[in-house]
Amino acid sequence: MTTITVDILDDKALNLLKGMEALKIIRIQDNNGKPQLSPTDFVAKYSGAMSKQSPEEIDKQLDDLRNESD
Repeated sequence: MTTITVDILDDKALNLLKGMEALKIIRIQDNNGKPQLSPTDFVAKYSGAMSKQSPEEIDKQLDDLRNESD
């Protein structure tokens, strides 16, 4: 395994790197050398964090939030 440092100049490049990480071609680490959450880890971490709601309930909550700012 070879380690290199890359300066990201555009978010498109970061999206490409994340895609390669999802394909298990590379591993992205933060500046401290710790691996970041892979997409599957992210899903597992937040799985079940929101309760299931009907679309009508969600629409009502969104309308309530929008009306609060008026």
